[in-house]
Amino acid sequence: MFYTVSRVSLDPSSDYPLGAKRPDLIRTPGGRRLDELELHGDITPAELRATSETLRLQADVARAAGRTQLADNLLRAAELAPLPDETILAVYTALRPRRSTAEELATWAARLDEWQAPRTAEFVREAAQVYAERGLFAG
Repeated sequence: MFYTVSRVSLDPSSDYPLGAKRPDLIRTPGGRRLDELELHGDITPAELRATSETLRLQADVARAAGRTQLADNLLRAAELAPLPDETILAVYTALRPRRSTAEELATWAARLDEWQAPRTAEFVREAAQVYAERGLFAG
């Protein structure tokens, strides 16, 4: 089964792993193609991060393989990819049991919506529901 993603055709069954079989689809955050990366070049750690587009492509591969939970995780990662590391770590910390109040998690969910991360915002809301049911909020 072929998928068209961002004006490219992708066959998850034959195009995986993308880096080996479809390097033309993989770009760094700065726009470099995978074959342009050199170990001893002027590459920075920021250029080695996965882009939102690459993560969405990987989600397509996972979904086609029947791995829906992995696909959902990759789509949330795609939403978070443009955010600063400090923000991602703050959300992660807030989601630890007994670290946040219900109001704090609601605030994080609203921020994530503002940052165009609706899947991740919904994940935070679901976590808040579970925390309420299990008594896992701070305080």
